[in-house]
Amino acid sequence: MTDLPFQGRVALIAGGSRGIGAATAEAFAAAGAAVVLGARDIEALASVAKRIEASGGRALAVRCDVTDAGSQRELAEAAVAAFGRLDAAFNNATAGPLPAPLADIDPAEFDQGIATNIGGTFLGMKFQIPAMLASGGGAIVNMASVAGVNGTANLAAYVAGKAGIIGLTKVAALDYADQGVRVNVVAPGPILTHHLEAAGPEAQRLAGLSTPMRRTGSAAEVARTVLWLCSEQSSFITGAVIPIDGGQAAGNKPPQMYRQGQPMGGTGD
Repeated sequence: MTDLPFQGRVALIAGGSRGIGAATAEAFAAAGAAVVLGARDIEALASVAKRIEASGGRALAVRCDVTDAGSQRELAEAAVAAFGRLDAAFNNATAGPLPAPLADIDPAEFDQGIATNIGGTFLGMKFQIPAMLASGGGAIVNMASVAGVNGTANLAAYVAGKAGIIGLTKVAALDYADQGVRVNVVAPGPILTHHLEAAGPEAQRLAGLSTPMRRTGSAAEVARTVLWLCSEQSSFITGAVIPIDGGQAAGNKPPQMYRQGQPMGGTGD
């Protein structure tokens, strides 16, 4: 593996203005890729692009509404126009209503969550895949969540959207498996981004305790996984759901239960 495994490659990040998206964009650039950033907040995008360029990388910021087909087409076309090809894409944008029991969710907010998560991922792939086919192939990573695998109370729109992304990913992987385009999905658990930082220390502590590893993950850990899935190191992997969750998808590990040497009880033995 070279020091710059993505040298000469072009990576697109939809939802790249902050958090995991920005960290992934900077990781791609550090690995040699030219990076195209898309999101609605053009000022935040420009700030990420400036950081990349200040470190010697190449970056292009493009305002993009992932729910709009024309905007998604323009983002993919901008990558090819600026850098001549498209090799990797990370569909990271997300949205949804605040947590609430299902019957209390506003239908318009539910629809917006579905439009961003499922619709945005579909539209991203719709225009990224032809650009990759024209470039000789590529790899796409979509952003889901462990909540889309296991379900989480009070997050009906978010869970439905993330579960839908997993389904879309598997179909896209099958549709293009023999054409040189791989499509996978990451499913993070609690990650310390600006959202969890804003929630405060107690929320962060509880989020960490919800994982078998007893800690939250970092944006950098997600970014490294995305880059690996877009690299030749994962060349025989497509249609996979990769948890980045400290073990949450494996099951429960209550802090004080079933310690070694203690009887379980209640088994009927």
